[in-house]
Amino acid sequence: MSSDANKRIIFLEFNELCPTLLEKWMADGSLPNFKSLYNESAVFVTESDETNPQNMEPWIQWYSLHTGLPFSEHKVFHLTDGPKGGHADVWQILRENGQKVMNFSSMNAKGLAGSGVVFFPDPWCTSEQAAPAELNILHRFIANRIQEYTNPNQENGLASNLKVVAFLLSHGLSFRTVATLIRQLIAEFTSKGASSWKRVFIMNRLLLDVFKHYWRRETPNFATFFSNSTAHLQHSYWRHMDQEAFVVKPPKAEVEIYANAILAGYKDMDAMLGEFRKFARDNNATLMFATALSQQPFLKYEATGGQHFYRPHDVDGLLHTLGIQYKDCFPVMTHQYQMIFSSSDDRLRAEQALNTLYLGDRQVFELTSSDPNKLYFGCQINRSVPPDASITLAGKENGAIPFNKWFYKIDALKSGRHHPDGCFWIQTGTHSISQHKVSILDILPTVLRSFSVTRSVLPGKVLSQK
Repeated sequence: MSSDANKRIIFLEFNELCPTLLEKWMADGSLPNFKSLYNESAVFVTESDETNPQNMEPWIQWYSLHTGLPFSEHKVFHLTDGPKGGHADVWQILRENGQKVMNFSSMNAKGLAGSGVVFFPDPWCTSEQAAPAELNILHRFIANRIQEYTNPNQENGLASNLKVVAFLLSHGLSFRTVATLIRQLIAEFTSKGASSWKRVFIMNRLLLDVFKHYWRRETPNFATFFSNSTAHLQHSYWRHMDQEAFVVKPPKAEVEIYANAILAGYKDMDAMLGEFRKFARDNNATLMFATALSQQPFLKYEATGGQHFYRPHDVDGLLHTLGIQYKDCFPVMTHQYQMIFSSSDDRLRAEQALNTLYLGDRQVFELTSSDPNKLYFGCQINRSVPPDASITLAGKENGAIPFNKWFYKIDALKSGRHHPDGCFWIQTGTHSISQHKVSILDILPTVLRSFSVTRSVLPGKVLSQK
């Protein structure tokens, strides 16, 4: 056994992979690398620390996992609130105990800085800077693509793209990734765009290349790597994979394109896992693998045509039309945005303006706030809107505006929702399976014990790996 000073752990955070789907596809041979890791690991099925659907969101549950604290204690509810939560997390605790750490895109986490530290913010993070600072070039590029992936008006500046290419060429870009990119471009051209959903796999490859580059450079004791690609595919295409579970059936043409999208996502993660297994062997590192949550069919709105999502074509133009004054506005998740204000008075005026918009008898926007100078807002219209529908502005005559002038519908119906079960595997060299589910709050104490670190204030327990 190596000393703690030489211990290396790579913690793979593959968001919301399902234990049941992993078992199914490991059994039929579709996921050979997951099967190999499974056979050499202590295997646990985890439960989220909250079962209330409102609190069973990944940005809440990953924060719980990283801090070892339940939501009832940490109260971090919004995706961008983690950095200001103020709770010690796994990276901070290990740094305080002399370990070098690396956070590569872990969700809703506070930034890291200092000599030897590597921090790549998650794609939805707006408050933290990458470390080293050169990583901000890649972060801005990826954040824009993920936050605005549904928007056909998304801008792609040549100058910024060239900067990203130059960065990648000097920071680990592999021939395998280049070949994958070329194949993807050819597939999109020959399929007239029907293969564009597979771009998420290119993003995984780029991040993996850059992760390896910085890992080799800094040799951290503990490094996390987060990927959301398959979680996205599950939310969008579960009904294409499992049509019998849904009332609203997808069109045949869509089924032909997306029926195997989720399996393709698992296979892509299996290929990445194969690279991580080899990388870990070559660098004397141990793998840990967690999902925090999983998914299941989303059936709540099937009787009314399924849940649709709408987003503004141009959110800044919409806000300016309403006379709203704000410092910044950026996408958060799917249909939701966050505005930052110079004062609480500006925020209150923004709330009043947004509350005047109605579609029929329903307010267009849902508003929430956890900060006097911050406002989360998103279109809460979740049924299909007729082409001739108009928005009215309360208290104004002749104020009707065509709904589709301001909003566009995201193509995919919501098909997957969160499930409290998840995975936690520890590569020990031998196979064992826990007969009982464990809490995600047990993961942090278990990771800390691997480095001979204890923290008595944590509610979770150290998991036996026998």
